[in-house]
Amino acid sequence: MSIDDVTDELMACTCPHHVHRNAFCKHMAAVENVTDDGALEVFPSEDDSDVEPDDCDCEGLNGFPCWPCVRTGRTELPN
Repeated sequence: MSIDDVTDELMACTCPHHVHRNAFCKHMAAVENVTDDGALEVFPSEDDSDVEPDDCDCEGLNGFPCWPCVRTGRTELPN
């Protein structure tokens, strides 16, 4: 059983991850992360790509980007 943290209501999804494992799935996470205006920010906007994320941890990785910077599009993973 999954409970929505905001509404305290039961959440369900028909994807195999939730159905077979009764686990909180990516679809539930997406619904929880919808903004107040109903927009879901899946991809970062181009305006935000040069802004360092609050949870940036690139320092100390010897030039390798941290996951928050890759996820927000600020930095790409090297080949």
